[in-house]
Amino acid sequence: GVGMGMTAPVSITAFPDEDGSFQQKVKVSLRLPSQFQDDPPRPTDENIKIEERQGMTIYSTQFGGYAKETDYVNYAAKLKAALGSEAAYRKDFYLCNGYDPPMKPYGRRNEVWFVKE
Repeated sequence: GVGMGMTAPVSITAFPDEDGSFQQKVKVSLRLPSQFQDDPPRPTDENIKIEERQGMTIYSTQFGGYAKETDYVNYAAKLKAALGSEAAYRKDFYLCNGYDPPMKPYGRRNEVWFVKE
């Protein structure tokens, strides 16, 4: 019964297939606003879980526009190519982040994150 409004970023954990496309399994994460961090409201839907994300170091790339799956896949491939074979990062998933509400038509910010091992 508590409204928190929209938070940013909306983070989607993508699990890539061999061809780089998303597997059917994805995980959507929303940041809890600061005032709810110490005592988060309890979800009434059993499919919604409160998790604490540990600190991490990431490799990131940014792009604009209304992001679709193909955009995230393409920018993940570009980031992978830019990092080459020397960088150690998690290969089993990556994070796709959007920072803007749907009604913002210009100046949109999206990012792909690889988590450093």
